[in-house]
Amino acid sequence: MKIDSLLPIGIYEKAFPNELGWVERLNMTAQAGYDFLEISIDESEFRLARLQWTTAKRNFIKKAIADTGIGILTMGVSAHRKFPLGSASETIRRQGLDILHRSIDLSADIGIRIIQVMGYDAFYEPSTLDSQARYLDGLLEGVRWASGSGIMLALENIDVVTVDSVEKAMRYVHKINSPWFNTYPDIGNMTAAGYQPETELPLAQGHLVGVHVKDTRPGELRGVPFGAGTVRFEEAFKTLFKMDYSGPIGVEMWAQMDQTGDPLKTAIQAREFVEGQIRKAWGFAIEDPGALSEQKRPDQT
Repeated sequence: MKIDSLLPIGIYEKAFPNELGWVERLNMTAQAGYDFLEISIDESEFRLARLQWTTAKRNFIKKAIADTGIGILTMGVSAHRKFPLGSASETIRRQGLDILHRSIDLSADIGIRIIQVMGYDAFYEPSTLDSQARYLDGLLEGVRWASGSGIMLALENIDVVTVDSVEKAMRYVHKINSPWFNTYPDIGNMTAAGYQPETELPLAQGHLVGVHVKDTRPGELRGVPFGAGTVRFEEAFKTLFKMDYSGPIGVEMWAQMDQTGDPLKTAIQAREFVEGQIRKAWGFAIEDPGALSEQKRPDQT
């Protein structure tokens, strides 16, 4: 059994240079050994413009996916830092809702399954009880659109106290109470915020639809090489194993922060690192087709 048939491993598009075309980007994803690519809709005009893609452009992307065999399975919408759903400005809130609506439309069109929404009720303005209430209203509106398109929205814990843990993300999951709204936690973010994966991840049992993987240090959320930070990867993957998790794993990296000058090589090394952690956690040779059915969980002895 291939390891990617057990846990599909994808990579964040920013792990590769921005100047790559889509065919090149998807081919590089395959060359690095990943199963899928995660697309970004951030606050830059460069990536926001994707929400305006024509039918011809969307068809080109779908053909590139078919030709390369690499799907774009997930989308991260970090544009809500600049256009938060909980903003005190009605204009900004409307822009944020428009971004979410168009992201859902694009996802449904090109085959994206999961949209990772960020836990920013506000970012460049204060977070208040009112901003959190407006944020919840915006998420509810988004879930109505997403459910009609068969797209999953999933909340990520981020670097502000409103949603800096899985426990806080789950508060919104329970309030919204929809099968189309779950969690897509980031184990690097939670570690940098002072939480541990082995205690946080189980809180999302039954609502975990994706996991972001990166290394971090306190106050340093990007560009930390795997193994050089403070994330407890072994404990994280053992926890996922005990939870019987089998969803996507998204490796988050940034080419412009790569210290080697060879982002493809770094992406390959990251995949090998993550695969090694999975092998340790599952505790058997993944290549053995009968291993999964025969292997007992640590608590089933």
